[in-house]
Amino acid sequence: MPSEPASAIPARCAACAARDLSLCAGLADSELSALNAIGRRRMLPAGQVVSWAGDAAVVCANLVSGVLKVVREEPDGRTQIVGLLFPGDFVGELFVRHGADTIAVLAEAELCVYPREALERTLAQYRGAERLLLRRTLATLAAARRALPMLAHARADARLAAFLLDMARRAGVQDGGVVMLPLSRGEIAEALGLAIETVSRHMTAFRDEGLIALSGLRGVTLLDRAALERLVG
Repeated sequence: MPSEPASAIPARCAACAARDLSLCAGLADSELSALNAIGRRRMLPAGQVVSWAGDAAVVCANLVSGVLKVVREEPDGRTQIVGLLFPGDFVGELFVRHGADTIAVLAEAELCVYPREALERTLAQYRGAERLLLRRTLATLAAARRALPMLAHARADARLAAFLLDMARRAGVQDGGVVMLPLSRGEIAEALGLAIETVSRHMTAFRDEGLIALSGLRGVTLLDRAALERLVG
């Protein structure tokens, strides 16, 4: 009996945990092979800067694992986290000469990195991938715009509630399921512009009020999603 033909998908792509979440989702084998040919994997520790605001936009990437933060410097010199990137998100900017924001690692990250100009040429050749990236970029931008007013003006409990709801949504966890948070309490505090003591206090309050249950250091079960949503408004 003849053997079945081997998959044309590169082994690295077939084993990628973020393949179904990232730019690569839905691409044909030839498109995946083209991206694989120009990409390379890179592991970065927490605290590592991926790119500084104003630097030449040399590379872009798919985030395979870990969490990145997008930081913007205000005119008065203060810095503000304006976004978080999770597995499957696209990192960097296409068709620009210089990056607008600083991108740094919050939780140890693995990226599939592409030279920006080579990626632009590849996307121009494979229009399906280009359209997919555009849709994902616009969706990410819309989500960031919705989140900014909350981060700037909301009370601490509303910020934390919004974060927990977003983590459950991203993980696809329904009511009663355990969400494993990708960030420590300190990293959550940094991402939300809060003190770690504030995050810990509100996590305890949410637990005592029956809104969540805690499991270990990072496990959270949303017991009353509606109440959390009311906090967010």
